[in-house]
Amino acid sequence: MSKQGPSVGDEVLCCSPVVREPLDAEQAGTLARVFKAIGEPVRLRLLSLIASHAGGEACVCDLTGAFELSGPTISHHLKVLREAGVIEGERRGTWIYYRVRPDTLRLLSDSLAPALDVAETA
Repeated sequence: MSKQGPSVGDEVLCCSPVVREPLDAEQAGTLARVFKAIGEPVRLRLLSLIASHAGGEACVCDLTGAFELSGPTISHHLKVLREAGVIEGERRGTWIYYRVRPDTLRLLSDSLAPALDVAETA
């Protein structure tokens, strides 16, 4: 049985939730990078806009109108999210369409989920 766990970007985590056992330095670094990426209000809003958009993906042209920021600034925030493994993009013609990586969101959620007490599961 493989001990490989969820992955963020190209990194594979053998990730036990934070409350079950201590994280090693690599796990903590990987999770911190993702939390830092979504810990900025504009990026958190971008993530929400993408995730809640019809079909689960949004064109960059659909995202820029929601902010009073320049196109390059929006692109920078999308790049940070993409490099952290939170979203992925696909170029179609002149536009890029973004979608959330559910495996990364699941990893974040699982890392903070409380451990189930053995007595509760019996």
